[in-house]
Amino acid sequence: MRIIIVDDEMLARGVVREYLAEHPDVEVVAECANGFEAVKAITELAPDLVFLDIQMPKLDGFEVAELAGNKTRYIFATAFDQYAIKAFDFHALDYLLKPFSQQRFDQALAHARANLAASSGAGDAAVANMVKEAVARQRPLGRVLIRDGAKVHVITCDKIEVIEAQDDYVQIRSEGRNYLKNQRMAELEEQLDGEQFMRIHRSWIVNIACVERIEQATRDSYVAVLRDGSKVPVSRSGYQKIRTVLQ
Repeated sequence: MRIIIVDDEMLARGVVREYLAEHPDVEVVAECANGFEAVKAITELAPDLVFLDIQMPKLDGFEVAELAGNKTRYIFATAFDQYAIKAFDFHALDYLLKPFSQQRFDQALAHARANLAASSGAGDAAVANMVKEAVARQRPLGRVLIRDGAKVHVITCDKIEVIEAQDDYVQIRSEGRNYLKNQRMAELEEQLDGEQFMRIHRSWIVNIACVERIEQATRDSYVAVLRDGSKVPVSRSGYQKIRTVLQ
């Protein structure tokens, strides 16, 4: 079993490495000290299992799981029990509260072995649910993560100007640049601050602070003119909502 250890504390990584030494059939293929390193290593090395710290600078463990995808199984570790989600004890994923013993560690590893042997989709579903739970606790979003090949863009929400739906993707414009994120518009809308962002059209969300004015485009249609001069279509219901806010 190929394993990656991710923790910003060197001593914590050492503990996991020491506990893994009791299991001759595992191989540690990488150790990462931050979330960016972890996303790159998981993507390139495709490990069977990742021991992943939650509280880390730049990217936390939940964000790493979101960016790295659902194919890898994760065992989460943290010193903060408020992140515990007991439901994951029944899946391949597990949750280790620091400091944990060798016995507790071995139990978590056994869960992972069972899941890998069964080759079921339970681990994928658990990762997806875990990410949703994490996002729910952190709502509204303070930043959006966008993976672009080997790069990860971290965009603070107050820098987002407008968001356009494109099938199962959204195109996010921030400081004059466009970023494509694999996420549905409705899901992102739920995560954003409703006082800061408004859906003014079926396919468009705007940052209210970036709207300069509303103009009538035709007899029955309107557009929102942003500070950079660009124009975004406004539906009838969207016009009623944005007009109230801008008055």
